[in-house]
Amino acid sequence: MSRTFDELVAEARAVSVDGWDFSWLDGRATEQRPSWGYQRTMAEHLARASAALDIQTGGGEVLAGAPKLPPTMVATESWPPNVAKATRLLHPLGAVLVADSDEPPLPFADGAFDLVTSRHPATVWWEEIARVLRGGGTYLSQHVGHSSVFELVEYFLGPQPEEVRRARHPDDDHRDAEAAGLEVADLRFERLRIEFFDIGAVIYFLRKVIWMVPGFTVDEYRDRLRELHDKIENEGPFVAHSTRFLIEARKRG
Repeated sequence: MSRTFDELVAEARAVSVDGWDFSWLDGRATEQRPSWGYQRTMAEHLARASAALDIQTGGGEVLAGAPKLPPTMVATESWPPNVAKATRLLHPLGAVLVADSDEPPLPFADGAFDLVTSRHPATVWWEEIARVLRGGGTYLSQHVGHSSVFELVEYFLGPQPEEVRRARHPDDDHRDAEAAGLEVADLRFERLRIEFFDIGAVIYFLRKVIWMVPGFTVDEYRDRLRELHDKIENEGPFVAHSTRFLIEARKRG
């Protein structure tokens, strides 16, 4: 017997959304993964590095999954719950966590790293990335692309203007990286299927990925949530599409 709307809502409101682990969604939502395998690709680069920086590490889960870290390994994070979680996870592995506001400048010297990584950075300060990289150093990242999960965004917020839909376009990052003195060596984009199987999964996702529907609360959107619950119950999973791109750029000189 399926659970009621109120039961699903109560469960999703109560669960912690600290860190960047989405395992609570197992069996409740699915997301197709990019073909390039970011964590594997990042681990290969880390194994060859001597000094690396992971920007906006979240709870440190992705970085901690690398089998070998370089002799000097630093990560930054701004959100206090994630700072605490990443510290507990990364320090035993020999990585230092630096609490940083995600605003320039990065708290590191020029040319401090031969590798900078980031998975799904909320902001990208290209000039700062170029500054802290050594000549010949590499930036490797998986970025969220334009119009990601916009089926869900526009369900709650309505149609978005073109400039909002186009934000985070890979062409713009390519241009900005080159302008900062980096040479883009690889750029790959994919659109990936997401399915939400119950309204609890939707609520958890919007509580965790807070920039999708800014200011989202269950109370504010209860009527739309109930309508979506009924839709899922009657028609099956709510389908959306994420966009991701892998970018690898090297510092000239």
